[in-house]
Amino acid sequence: MRAPLNVAVAQPMCVALDVAANATAHAAVVAAAAARLVVFPELSLTGYELDAPPLAPDDDRLAPIVAACAASGAVALAGAPVADDDGARNIAVLAIDGTGGRVAYRKMWLGPEEAAAGFVPGPAPAVLTVDGWRVGLAVCKDTGVVEHAAATAALGIDVYAAGVVHHDTDVHVDGDRAQRTARAHDVWVVTASCAAPTGGGYDRTAGRSGVWDPSGALVAVAGRAPGEVVTATLTAQR
Repeated sequence: MRAPLNVAVAQPMCVALDVAANATAHAAVVAAAAARLVVFPELSLTGYELDAPPLAPDDDRLAPIVAACAASGAVALAGAPVADDDGARNIAVLAIDGTGGRVAYRKMWLGPEEAAAGFVPGPAPAVLTVDGWRVGLAVCKDTGVVEHAAATAALGIDVYAAGVVHHDTDVHVDGDRAQRTARAHDVWVVTASCAAPTGGGYDRTAGRSGVWDPSGALVAVAGRAPGEVVTATLTAQR
C-alpha cells in the first residue's frame, strides 16, 4: 500500500507577463504549504496572457521555485506557455522539483481564443509519478472533455490534477467536472483554479480550488479570494 500523498492547491496573485514575480510567489506557496505535490492554475507563471513568450523549463527566473522545492521536497505543477523543437506553442504544465523543471504535459483541448492566438494542441495524455502515485495531468478545457479523462485514466492513474481559469460566473464548473471524473474513473481529483484578475478578459475569476475523493465528495476547498491555499491528504484506494 502506498503512503498517503499530501497535496496543495494554490490560487496565487499573478502579475501579467512577469515570470520572475510570479515564480517568487509560487516559491512562497511551496515553502509554506508543507505538501509533496503543489498544483497551480493554468498559465500561472505568466497569467492568462495569450501573447506571452514561451517559457523554457530551465529558465533562470524559475530558480526560486526550484530552491523552494529542494528545501521542502515538493513537486510543483505550474502553468506556462512553451514551445516545442519546431517552435509550435503549447499551453503546458511544468513539473518543477529540487533538480529543475521539465514540460510534463501540453494541453490537448484548446479554446477558440487559444487556437486563434497560435497555440496548438498537445499530442497525448501524460502521467507524472510522485512517490508511487500516478498523477494524470490536465489543463482547463481538458477537464470538460470526457474523452480526455478516459484516455488519461486508461494510462493507470490514481489522481487527475488540473490547473484551470474560469470566470466567476462559472464557479460551479470545476465541482461538476471533478465529481464526474472521480466517479467515472475511481480517482482523486485535484484542481487549482485562478482566483486573481488575469488576462483574456478574466477580470473576475472563480477560485474555489479543491480536492475531491474517488466517490466525488469534496474534501478540501479554497474560497474565492486570491492567495488562498488548501491542503489535503490523499489515501490509496487500491
